[in-house]
Amino acid sequence: MTRVRATIGLDIGGTKISGCVVDAGGTILARGRRDTPAQDPGAILDEAADLIRDLSFEREIGAVGVACAAFIDRTASTVLFAPNLAWCDLPIKASLESALDLPVTIENDANAAAWGEFRFGAGVGTADMVLVTVGTGLGGGVVTNGALLRGAFGIAAELGHMRVVPGGIRCGCGNRGCWEQYASGTALVREARELVMSESPHAARLSELCAGDPEGLTGPDVTRAAAEGDPAAVELLSDLGTWIGEGAASVAAILDPELVVLGGGVAAAGGLLIDPAVAAFRRHLTGRGHRPEARFVLAALGNDAGMIGVADLAARSHP
Repeated sequence: MTRVRATIGLDIGGTKISGCVVDAGGTILARGRRDTPAQDPGAILDEAADLIRDLSFEREIGAVGVACAAFIDRTASTVLFAPNLAWCDLPIKASLESALDLPVTIENDANAAAWGEFRFGAGVGTADMVLVTVGTGLGGGVVTNGALLRGAFGIAAELGHMRVVPGGIRCGCGNRGCWEQYASGTALVREARELVMSESPHAARLSELCAGDPEGLTGPDVTRAAAEGDPAAVELLSDLGTWIGEGAASVAAILDPELVVLGGGVAAAGGLLIDPAVAAFRRHLTGRGHRPEARFVLAALGNDAGMIGVADLAARSHP
């Protein structure tokens, strides 16, 4: 049997390491996962290497790509800082290459997801796009003129930490008023719980879904209630969409993308989120009415985008 040359893409998160084998067309051929020993940097690399070996079994693997939520240096070799993985100034490219005898490419997870959508998902056919991932936080990746925007030091496109409210809510990054504090799943849940705690009749359905315990309320609960037509939940998603659209208008003033791709778990709300986002974007866009407008679409690859994207980046770096 002829072996198809393929690439492995890994997505290392705070709780799990997901991996897949990807062919040249972006199709996933096999999958695997491991738990992440998040507080032991060396053990994380050991688990990643073991998963790569398993996925490589009886396959011709040309290269490995690793995506992680971290600042990656411009050479795509060293993790400068990863808040959820206890990594700091760690040369993981060299470490994995030594353990595996395979070429390795490292990339920020949001950048990798943006590249996956650009190459094989919602961004196919565009040259300039922005991916906004709305999950626990707000991540981003930028493709401009067909290339990932990395910046002088490799850490460009940290869109969630653009400050939108001076002196606003404290962010985990240490600053106040970051975009992700208002445009994320965490923000959605915070607002929904505050509404339940107010004991307003407006929050009756949300209170029912969490049995009266605000701490038990989740983002999917809010989305479910909104899909049912609950006015409070619809309003909460509309507020979230408005924050996304306003921030995207500021991004467009700098980058002028052709396409804005919305991904992440909260994007499952579909039109309940994207419609108010588009309305706010149009209302706050610089030069509105006298310039072309970026289109908004939902991401196509889901949680696989980062693995597919980083696998493709590795394949392109090591043809």
